[in-house]
Amino acid sequence: MSVLHLRGVVLPGDAERDVWISDGRISFEPVEGARMLEGGFLVPGLVDAHCHPGIGIGGPTTLAEATEQALADRDAGTLLIRDCGVPIDIRPLQRRADLPRIIRGGRHLSLPKRYIPGLGIDLDNPDDLPGAVAEQAADGDGWVKLVGDWIDRSVGDLAPLWPEDVLAEAVKVAHEAGARVTAHVFGEQALPGLVHAGIDCIEHGTGLSGDLLREMARQGTALVPTLINIENFPAIADQAAKYPVYAAHMRALHAGVTDMVGAALDAGVAVYAGSDAGGQVEHGRLVDEIEALHRAGMTAEQALGVASWAARDWLGEPGITQGASADLLVLDEDPRTDLGALRRPRHIILRGALVP
Repeated sequence: MSVLHLRGVVLPGDAERDVWISDGRISFEPVEGARMLEGGFLVPGLVDAHCHPGIGIGGPTTLAEATEQALADRDAGTLLIRDCGVPIDIRPLQRRADLPRIIRGGRHLSLPKRYIPGLGIDLDNPDDLPGAVAEQAADGDGWVKLVGDWIDRSVGDLAPLWPEDVLAEAVKVAHEAGARVTAHVFGEQALPGLVHAGIDCIEHGTGLSGDLLREMARQGTALVPTLINIENFPAIADQAAKYPVYAAHMRALHAGVTDMVGAALDAGVAVYAGSDAGGQVEHGRLVDEIEALHRAGMTAEQALGVASWAARDWLGEPGITQGASADLLVLDEDPRTDLGALRRPRHIILRGALVP
C-alpha cells in the first residue's frame, strides 16, 4: 500500500492541513516517501444511514448482486453504510477491503402479510417481538430494525404492527443487550408507541409532527427521512386504487414531507442522510439525498455533515483524525459552497487505498 500525502481544508473545519496516509491510517505527522496527491478539500467518507445491499427490485439478491450494489455506493463516495435491514447474510461483504464499511442491522422484524414478502422475519404473534429483538441484537452490529407500520388490508390503510407495551419491552431488551432500535414508519398511528418506548431512530417518519418531534429531540431519537424514496409515494398510491383511503394517505404524506423535515430541524431532532437504496431506489444515489435535504431546509454544510462527519459521530466511526482509517474524499471544490462537487471527486480513498 502506497504512502500518500494530501494538503487541503479538512472538513468540517476551515484550516488547511497536511495529512499523510500510511498503512491505511491517517497521520498529521510527516511520513517519508509519500506520494503527493492534488485536491484542496478533504471530506470524511460519506455515510448512507439507510441502505440495503442485498435487496433488489425483486426482493432478496444474491451475494454477487449485493457486492455490485456496494461497489456502486462506494464509487459514488459512500464509504460507510448502516444496513437498515437485509434478508441475506452480508458478512462476506464486510470482510472485503475494497467495499464500504458496513454496520449490519440484521433482518426486519414484522408480522405475516404486513411487510414486503421475503424481506423480514414474520413473527407468529406480536408478543414474540422482545425475544426476536434479543436474537437480532445478538446477531447484528448494534442495530435492530422493526417494521412499525404497513398497510393493513382489513382496514385499507396504514396501521401499526405492535402493541405499545410490547414495543416498550422490545426496546428495553435491545438496550440491555447494547443495541439500538430503529423502525420503518410512514403514517401517524404507530409513532407515539415507538417514540414513547424510547426508540433510537425513526426511518422515513412522514407522519411526524408537533409534540412527538419535540419528544424525539428531548430523548435523542434520530430521524432518517429518505427523501428520495418518499418521491415514490405518488406512484405507490397510483398502484393502490383498490385501497382509496390508503392511496390518499400516501399522497398526503408525500405532500407534507418537506414541512415535516423543516419542523424536525426546528425542534432540534438529529436528522441524517439515508438513500433507502435497494428495491425502488438505485444504489449510488446518496448525493441526491444530500441535495434533497438541502432543499428541505438544511444549509449545504448541514446537509453534507449529516452524510459525513456528523453521521460518523452518531454511528461511532471516526472522521479525519489521527490514527483513524483513511476513508475520505478529495475534492477540488468546496462542497459547502456547491454540493455538486461531491459528484466530481478527484480521489476516493478507502482504507488508505485509492479507489480506481
